[in-house]
Formats: sequence, C-alpha cells, structure tokens
Amino acid sequence: MSTGPNPTPGALRHVLGHLLTPLLMCLGMGLAYLGAFHAPQPHDLRVDVVGSGPATQVLAQTLHDQADGALDVRTVPDRATASTALLHQDSYGAYIPGDHPELLVASASSDTSAMAVEKVFTKVAAGQDAPLRVTDLAPTASGDPTGQGVFFLLVAVSIGAYASVAVIGAAGAALPMRIRALLAASTALVVSLIGTLFAGPVFHLVDHGLAGVWALSWLYAAGILLIGVGLHTYLRRWTTLGVMVLFVMLNFTSSGGIYRPELQPGLFGSLHAFWNGAGLVEGIRSHVYFDGHALGGHLLVLVLWLLAGIALVALAGRTEAARNAPTAEAAPEEAPKETTQQRTKEEGSEDAEEEMEEAVAV
Repeated sequence: MSTGPNPTPGALRHVLGHLLTPLLMCLGMGLAYLGAFHAPQPHDLRVDVVGSGPATQVLAQTLHDQADGALDVRTVPDRATASTALLHQDSYGAYIPGDHPELLVASASSDTSAMAVEKVFTKVAAGQDAPLRVTDLAPTASGDPTGQGVFFLLVAVSIGAYASVAVIGAAGAALPMRIRALLAASTALVVSLIGTLFAGPVFHLVDHGLAGVWALSWLYAAGILLIGVGLHTYLRRWTTLGVMVLFVMLNFTSSGGIYRPELQPGLFGSLHAFWNGAGLVEGIRSHVYFDGHALGGHLLVLVLWLLAGIALVALAGRTEAARNAPTAEAAPEEAPKETTQQRTKEEGSEDAEEEMEEAVAV
C-alpha cells in the first residue's frame, strides 16, 4: 500500500532553509521586544522642583541622591519656567511644594513617563501629609487617552509599507527600477492616507493638524518602501527579514511610543535619537501637542531616511543594469525571447509568493 512520495534530501533542505527565516524572526522579535519593554526603569529622567529657598534645594538634592541615577532632579525658580521646560520636552514633571503641593506633567510627551513621575511625587507629598494635585499641561486627544495611539499608528503605517516591499520587489522584479521607485512612492501615498484616516476621522487619535500627520506619515512610509525596494536587489528572499530588523525590531522598540528612552535600556535610547520610527512618533507629538517645537529635527530624521532610500534605489538600479548587461551580450541570438521572459516571470512569481507569505505570516 502506497504511503505517498518518499522525502528526498533536497526537499528536506528546501524546507529547513525556509524555516530559518521565521526562526530568526522569532529570535529577533524576542530579543528586541523583551529587551526593550520587559523591565522599564527610569534613568536620568529629568524632573524639576519649583522654588529657590533652602528647603527647595534640600528637597531636590535629597530626591536626586535617593534616586541613585533614576532621576535628574533640578530646581527652577518659578512655575512659568517649569511649564516652559515641560512644553519643550526638556523635563517630564515639575513639583511645586507647599501646603497644597502640585505636580505639573505633559502626558502628550509620554504617558508612561508622566506616570513614573507621578508615582515618585505622590510619595513625596504623602510624606508631607498633603494630597497631590496633578495638572496636565499637554493632555492628549480624547480618542487617545493613553497617548499611545500614535505608536499604533506607526505600527499600521509600517506594516503597510514593509509588506508592500515584497510585492514591489519580487513581483515587480522584471520592471525597470524607476517604475518600482514610482510604485513605492505611490504606495507610500496610499498607506499614509489610510494612516491619516485612522488618526483623524476613524479613531480621533488627533483632533487637529491632520495635514501635517499625513506629510510626516508619507515621508516615513516612502523611506521604508524605497529602502526595501533597493535592498531587494541585494537580499532577494531575505528582504522581508532585513526590513523587519530595520523597521520592526529596532524601529518599534526605539520609537518612544510606549516608553521614552529615559525608561529603556541604553541601546534603544540611543537609537531613538536618529531612527525613523522615533522621527515619526516624536514628529507627530511635536506637531499636534507642542506647537511644532523641535519639529525640524524630527523632520530632518525622516528626510534623511528618505534620501537614503533614494540613494539605495539608484545604486540598486546601477547594480541590476551591470548584472543584466553581460547576460544580454552573451545570450545566443537564436534563443527564443519568449522563453527568457517566461522564465523571468516564473522566477519572479515564485520569489514573490515566498516573500509575501513570510510578510503576511509576520
């Protein structure tokens, strides 16, 4: 009685080779997400104590010493100075001591940082037998009470962008690079418009500034798509894993959407300064909640990633032209053109199917 075809070493190697990608994804996602999020602890988190007398200085120094590196406690002369520091995202809390102590925060900057600061100064106020009043100088929109909706907008736009790389890079491999680049820019337009609809009319994550949210989202998505399309020339079926490392594992974890760098290990805090996900998250926060303060720096980050994508696409185009030139010269004249085109189409179809399966699985 037949039990089916016998497995061959070649088929087994083929399966094992394809299993390597999801296993590496599992390893990378575990290291990145658990490394970044499993035990958030503040380090050098700046907070201010408002006042100028000896009691204020003693309180600030005591908090600084007891925090053992967790807090960077400073004194500021008045409430206005403290408010400016919060709205410029230079500090994450300002404590005003007295009979009725008050804590100033800006939750739109980071809800988790504001909660960490509130936890510290609730204990301080309790030690003075006084209830703590918390004033939020920059609250988030009603549709985003935790302030983390921008992070999930980042996730949606990222998935739309990097999943499209598999289609454009593999299924469109027979197209000229300039056409693929145009498809990438157009796909970024659609992805960014979908993200803007989610942010505004659908879920009300932001209540104004949608044009700016769209522009930042397009820059971000276009950078991912162009970099992915350029990488596909060199990485082929490993492109999905490559863009996941760049735009999921390192990107989501360093974006500041859940925890700002002051609550994360050093690697992710360092990446926050120049990674494109942080550019989008902090750029939207700056544009929507902080009157555009420091927006130029976040915009520059996104533009530089876009320029990197343009440069990579140009380089990939030259690489492909160099690869194809000798093949065209060496091809026998009598070789049927239909056979070559058909083979290219079939190979591209197989690559596209494999890459899209991996992208969807993620």
